[in-house]
Formats: sequence, structure tokens, C-alpha cells
Amino acid sequence: MFWRDGWWLIWIPMLPWLAALWIGVGLFTGRRQGEGRERSTARIALGGVGLACLGVLVMDGWVWLHGAPGHRVMADWLTSGSLRVSIGVLIDTPALILATLAGAGCLVTVRFSVDYMHREPGFHRFFAVICLFAGGMLWIALAGNAVLTFVGWEVAGLSSYLLISYARERAIAAENATRAFVTNRFGDAGLLFGIAMALSWGVNVEWPAIFQAVPPAGTPPVPIVLAGFLIAALAKSAQIPFFAWIGRALEGPTPSSALFYGALMAHAGVFLVIRLEPLLWRSPFLMGILLLLGLSTAVLAVAMGRVQTDVKSALICSTQAQLGLIFFECGAGLFDLAQWHLAAHASWRLYQFLLAPSYLQKGGLRVRPVPGWLRNQRDLHDLLLHRAWFDSLTDALVTRPTLALARDARLFEEVVVNRVAGRPMRESILASRAAWADPEAVANPEVASATQGRGLLGRLLEGSARMLSWFEERLVLNSSGDGLLKALAFLGGYLIRIEGFLGQPRYLILLIVLTFLVIL
Repeated sequence: MFWRDGWWLIWIPMLPWLAALWIGVGLFTGRRQGEGRERSTARIALGGVGLACLGVLVMDGWVWLHGAPGHRVMADWLTSGSLRVSIGVLIDTPALILATLAGAGCLVTVRFSVDYMHREPGFHRFFAVICLFAGGMLWIALAGNAVLTFVGWEVAGLSSYLLISYARERAIAAENATRAFVTNRFGDAGLLFGIAMALSWGVNVEWPAIFQAVPPAGTPPVPIVLAGFLIAALAKSAQIPFFAWIGRALEGPTPSSALFYGALMAHAGVFLVIRLEPLLWRSPFLMGILLLLGLSTAVLAVAMGRVQTDVKSALICSTQAQLGLIFFECGAGLFDLAQWHLAAHASWRLYQFLLAPSYLQKGGLRVRPVPGWLRNQRDLHDLLLHRAWFDSLTDALVTRPTLALARDARLFEEVVVNRVAGRPMRESILASRAAWADPEAVANPEVASATQGRGLLGRLLEGSARMLSWFEERLVLNSSGDGLLKALAFLGGYLIRIEGFLGQPRYLILLIVLTFLVIL
């Protein structure tokens, strides 16, 4: 009865999340700060992750004695018409491998980090995010349907973003976190696309139902659905064409690099491909695509690793090469070999990343010489040193448009929203107001730089802001007198105070926690 119901399995990924919630509440209330509370935070993190690891080992023992139970549904989570999303697990060989790696790897890394992160300003925040990540990876491993997999997928991605930008006072850390976050959103969109297309077949989102579904006439065929899932896998494992982001992700602390990009999160994409084995056998063309992309990534990563000058960059190139080989194995239909390769590589790479600081201390700052076969190939050396220009391509196609969108949205907030709220405007906004009142003032370069939009969206926002300003000044304020101005200023004052409260880190943490509670 205990195993058949399966409710205790839900607690395996929930325990690290409860530890993260406990630490987060302490950060929110201000009780968990400074060196004096480090030991307490470490105990909470070790307790949550350790109990989860123990639960995984108990599950492994039960499966070894009685066999894997397969798919189990405990309760309905969401129901709307014919759409039904349950809370359930799928216990099979791939799930056991990834869950065991996640439990043991997170426990080892948390213990390692207790001493490594000692007296760091963000000690407590680091352990809260690590616990959040541990729960996300365990959900990816054990989820019985695609929606629960997506929940774990997003939690792991959010944790990655938070720890890449761990040193948030450094501009390069925030920039690299943005690169990784934006690139992975393409993979997340692919996963959502695959889920939506599977639902168009008229089946639920349970993995066994998706694997066995026969697409009705007029619905997307299997390769279309499978392509969405494979895009998610390629992005999460940093394969071509989503090649560049993982090198930038090393900006975070060494323990997070070891756990996220050496041992676990980078292998989540490979795990998804192994999970999709029944669908892949029904699409030989996409298996061929996987084979080619995996082999290309492996060859490029091996060549790039020969020109790296620091140990972490060399290790991440080696990681990409091994992941490419695992994708190649899946494309060739060697799924059993891919599972063994995943387990062995994740374990060994975690060990190497955690030893990277020792390598640096013992080896000093000596730079590895350029290989002989590259000494006379300057163009090829530059190509490999700059990661085949994938960084520049990603910046041009993804990062810069996203940052430009953020700047335009901020300009819209400053020019339009702040005016409606009655917030005092800065000099640039005052200049833009003068420009709207007197169009000839746009000839002033300083005013023009404050009012001109960039790109199609920027010009659209600029035009909207002009229309709202005209409506406000000509039709609303002039016709209503001082009464409306005072009312807007009164309301704006309260809005500013509320925004100020919500902008503080502790309230941001509270909103994230509440979001997860609503999801669950």
C-alpha cells in the first residue's frame, strides 16, 4: 500500500524545496544574515538535500528488490474540460539514474560548499538557490507527465540564472546570466510547443500516453511534436546551435558550475532525449539530425578545448564534447549506452569541477602552450579561441534585441507610467516633456536621444507615449483643473511607496515563493 499509492515519492523533490523555503523565509525576515547564522543555514540545506538523497536510495533499493513500478498517478492537479494534468511519477531506469545522480551530487556539492562559501556575502542566498535547484532536478527525473517535467525544467533554469548572477554587483555577471537565461528560453518555448502539440492529439500529457499516441488526421505528426522537445534538449545541453551560453555560465561560484553545468543541469537535455526514446524510434529523420548535431558539437568542443587557457573553460569544453557524443549515441539508437555514458560522465565531471580550485592552486597561472598543429594556423586558432563566433552570433540575434526591448520598456515606463503616477521625473524625462510640448526642441541632440525609440518596437512605444501625453495634457488635465492633478499625485505617491516595498530583495523572494505555492 505504501508503495502503490506513491505519495511518499512526492516528498523526495519537495524536501529540498521546503529547505529552500525555510532559508528564504529567514532571509525575508532578516533573521538569517551574517556569519553567525551560517551553520544553521548549512544544517537546513544538508537536512533537506540529505533526506531527499536518502529517499532516492530507498527507492533504488525497493526497485532492486521488487522491480520498477513504472507510471503511478496519485491525484489530479489541473482539470479543465478534456485537459487533465495529474500529480504522478514515472519510475524506470532513466528516472532512477538521474534521480540518484541528482540526490547524491547535490548532497556532495552542498557539503563541499559549506566550507568553500564560508564568509561569502551571499552565503544564505546561495544555499537557498542550491536547494531550489535540487528539487527541480528531482522533479525532472521523477515527473510522470510533461507538465511536471516543465515545472522542474523551469525551476532548474531559474536557479541557474540566480547563481550565474551571484555576484550581482558585477556588470559582467548580470550580462552573462542574461545570455544564458535568454538562450534557454528558446528551449523552454520548444518544450511548451511540444506539450501543446501533444495536447492537440486529444491525449493527456502523461508520458506513457504521449509515447503510445497515434496522431489523428488533421493534427501535427509525431516529428513536429518531437521537434519541440528536441529543441528544449539541445538548448539545455548547449548543443549546436545553442552552443555559446554554457561558457558564459561559468561566472557563478565553482560549486554551482560543478553541479549545474558539469554534473546535472547540462545532462537534463540528454535525459529528455533518452526519455523520448519511444517517439524517436518513430522518426528516423530526427534521429539522424541528432546524430549530426551531436557529432558536430563534439568535434567543435574538442578543438575548442585545445586552445583554452583556464581549467574551468577546458572542463566545460570537454563537457560539451561528451554531451555531443551522448546525443550521437541517441541518434544512432544506442540508448542503453547513452544512459551508462550519462551516469559515468556526470559523476566524473562533478569530481573534476569540485577539484578545479585545487588544480589552480597547485598549477599556478601557467598557460598551456598552443598545440603544434595549431601554431601555424592562426585563423583556425582565432576561430576556436572565440568559440567559432557563436558568442557574437548569439549576442546579435538574441541578447542585444532582448536588452534593447528592456531599454525600450524602461523608457516607456519612465516617460508614460511615471507621469501618470505623479513620480518626479529626471532631467532626461523633463527634456522629453519639453520636446513633446515644442516639437522643434527635438533638434537638440540631448533631447533627441531621450525621446527617440530604437527599432520597430521603440518607435511604437514612442508614438504611444506621445499620444498618451497629448491626451493627458490637452484633454484630461487642462479640462479638470487642479483637482485631478492632486488626485493623481495622491494616488501616485501610494503607488511609488508600494513599488518601493516590492522592489526590495526580501519582497522579491516572497513573490517567488508565493508563485511556487500557487503552482503546487
